[in-house]
Amino acid sequence: MIEARHLRVLRAVATTGSFSAAGRRLGCTQPAVSQQMKALEASVGTPLLVRGGREMRLTQAGEALVRHAGGILAGLTAAEEEVAAIAGLRAGRVRLVSFPSGSSALVPAALAALRAAHPGTRVSLEEAEPPASVEMLREGECDVALAFRYPGAPGAEEWDDLVVRPLLTDRLVGLVPERHRLAARSGPVAIGELAEEPWIAGCPRCRGRLVEVCAEAGFTPRIDFATDDYPAVVGLVGAGLGVAVLPQLALESVRPRHARVLALEPAVRREIVALTLPDLAQVPAVAATLRELGHAADR
Repeated sequence: MIEARHLRVLRAVATTGSFSAAGRRLGCTQPAVSQQMKALEASVGTPLLVRGGREMRLTQAGEALVRHAGGILAGLTAAEEEVAAIAGLRAGRVRLVSFPSGSSALVPAALAALRAAHPGTRVSLEEAEPPASVEMLREGECDVALAFRYPGAPGAEEWDDLVVRPLLTDRLVGLVPERHRLAARSGPVAIGELAEEPWIAGCPRCRGRLVEVCAEAGFTPRIDFATDDYPAVVGLVGAGLGVAVLPQLALESVRPRHARVLALEPAVRREIVALTLPDLAQVPAVAATLRELGHAADR
C-alpha cells in the first residue's frame, strides 16, 4: 500500500537530491526522511534510490513512481478540497422526494432558505407518495423523503430503521360546493352528515383513509371521481359534482373557488415527517435540508 506521505517524501528527495535537504523542505529530520523512504521501498518491493557517496539518484522504478506521484498527489489534494467543501456546505447535493401537497406548501420555503444560506448546495426534487417514496430512500434513489402517516394506521413500524424528523400535524378538512346545504355551517360537521353525497377521492393512501373514516361512521362513500391532483379535486367540488375530504396542507396553495371548507368531526389528522437514513443524517447538506424543512413547517 503506497501512502501519500511517502510519495511526498520521495518527490522532495528527487527534487532536492538528498535526505537532509528533503527534510528541511518538509520540516522534518534527515532520519525521519530515511525511515519513510525505507518504508516506501518495502511497500513497493524494490529499491527506488541508489545511494553513492554524496550523490543520490533514482532507480528506474523510482523515476516511474515520481512521474506518477504528481498526478496522484494532485488528485488527492483535489479530493480533500472537494470533501472539505461538502463538509463546510460550500458544495454538496441532496436528492429530495416529496408528496404533492408537501412539495407546494413546505418545500419551496425550505429550499429558498437553504439556497440563501448555502448557495453551493444543490437540491433536486421528485414527487412520490409514501410508501413508494420511503422505498426510494431505502434503495438509495433519494437522500430525504417527505412523507406522512396516519396515527394508528398499519405501516408506522416500518420506519423504525430510519431517522424520523417530525414536521407538523395536518388535519383533514371537508370540502363542499358553495351552495351546499352545509356550506354555511360555522361549527364542525360530522362526517356522517355527508353519507349520501357523491364523493371525490384523492391519492390512493388518502382514499383508503377516507373509506376507513367513513366505515367508522357507519357508511361506505360513493366515490364518483378519484384523482391525485388536488386542484382537480377542488375544481370538481366547486363545480358541484361532489364533496371531498382533503388535508389542510393541500389547500394552502390551492384557492378553493366556489367551494367551502368545513371542520370535520371526529377530527382526522396525519403526521408530516422528513425521513432519511442514519448515515445520511450525518451529511452536512442533508442535515441542513432537514433543518430548513423543520423551519418551514414552523412558519
